[in-house]
Amino acid sequence: MNPARPAAGVKLCAMSDLEDPGSKGFRFRADTRLFAGFVVRRGDEVMGYIDQCPHAGWPLGALDDRYLTRGGDHILCAGHGGLFTLDGLGVSTPCVGDRLISWPVTVRAGDVFTA
Repeated sequence: MNPARPAAGVKLCAMSDLEDPGSKGFRFRADTRLFAGFVVRRGDEVMGYIDQCPHAGWPLGALDDRYLTRGGDHILCAGHGGLFTLDGLGVSTPCVGDRLISWPVTVRAGDVFTA
């Protein structure tokens, strides 16, 4: 387990901070360790993922908070153009059938928290 990964109950953002569909990235540090994750909003649903391509291991987003395609219908790996559904399933090469690693989050009273 990465010691920089935030514990359950940490407030990440307000739902109003996320477009629909939209995404937002987060970075946490503990000494020399880094945890990078992001959330994706679709309607009232928010999914969280570790910011790592399952194919190559590098971060998915090239820019902060830019994880979705322009149309907002897929998560994009900026490194090689792989596409994932908003629920994390790889649908284009080289990531077909791969899954993003889930980062459990929850929505309470209009805010997004780690779960």
